[in-house]
Amino acid sequence: MEEEVKKIIDELRPYLLEDGGNIEFIRLEDNYVYIKLTGACANCFFQDDTITYGIEALIKSKIPTIKGVINVEL
Repeated sequence: MEEEVKKIIDELRPYLLEDGGNIEFIRLEDNYVYIKLTGACANCFFQDDTITYGIEALIKSKIPTIKGVINVEL
C-alpha cells in the first residue's frame, strides 16, 4: 500500500511545484499517511484545504482504507 500512496503523491507533485511548493512522503502508519509540505506550501494559508480536499481526497478515492493524511513538521 505504501508504494501505491507514493505513486499518488508523485501524481500530485507537479501541481504543488507549479505554485512553488512540494510534498514529501514521510510514512504510512495505522492507515494514516504522514506527509510534509515544503516550499510555498509549508506556510500557505490554504494548507489545510490542500491537504483535506486535494491530497487526502485523492488518496482516499484510490485507497479507501486510508483514514487520513497528516502533515508533519520536522
